[in-house]
Amino acid sequence: MKNLLTILVLLVTAFSFSQSNGINGKVTSNDIKVTDLSISVTVDSAEEVKSTFKIEDVKELLAEVGSDENITFEITCNGKAMSNGKKSKFSYKVNGSNKDIDGFLTNVKKMRKAAIEYYNNK
Repeated sequence: MKNLLTILVLLVTAFSFSQSNGINGKVTSNDIKVTDLSISVTVDSAEEVKSTFKIEDVKELLAEVGSDENITFEITCNGKAMSNGKKSKFSYKVNGSNKDIDGFLTNVKKMRKAAIEYYNNK
């Protein structure tokens, strides 16, 4: 009987101390910072390039990047199936930093135009 009472007291004590206390805290999202932005887009036609890839959208994303951060933009154009059964692909990639956003956007515009011409010349 003494052993049973000892085990019962130990169990009650263990259960009472193992209960978690309520956690009171706040999670804030004010400290979110985007670093090293990398965007990759895959398209199948010139219409997809025109509809999914707009310069205004890229400008909005660049506004979220902190100063002196690396930026990469890549577009992959899927082509028709080749004789070996695999689809042909063509990629354009631009690397830059947030220091020269105007130069980066100029290169992105050229890349968009080249992707559209790729599909128009097929």
